[in-house]
Amino acid sequence: MNRTPFGKPGAPADEPEGGPAGTDGTHLVDRIANELDLLARNVDILERLSGSPPMGIIRLSEALHLPIHKVRYSLHLLEREGVIQPSADGAVVTDKAKEFWASLDKSLDQMGGLIQHLKERAAETKGRAAGGRKGY
Repeated sequence: MNRTPFGKPGAPADEPEGGPAGTDGTHLVDRIANELDLLARNVDILERLSGSPPMGIIRLSEALHLPIHKVRYSLHLLEREGVIQPSADGAVVTDKAKEFWASLDKSLDQMGGLIQHLKERAAETKGRAAGGRKGY
């Protein structure tokens, strides 16, 4: 599942763009977009593991078209959450994965509502921002 990161078209997730961070005023948004890319990758990996026999880093990397170091990091995070565990044949999903999916669904609903609220506020503020005070 090769997807374009949310914040930077054409740039791989977890890799910074050239130039100083935050020069265009979107540094905070880029950080959030990078975290969403990481979450999406973790979900892709967990989804792949849920529907198959145990898989190791190399097979997951090939199946998902991801660099090995990114797969390794995601497996580390998923293991730390307790939703996967290592085995002699590769990573396997634990019973805690059901809780993870339910929690993820609820969290995404909450984030979606917050994102919608922020979009509305940004649209309102954008119209007022042109003629305002200068300085602090």
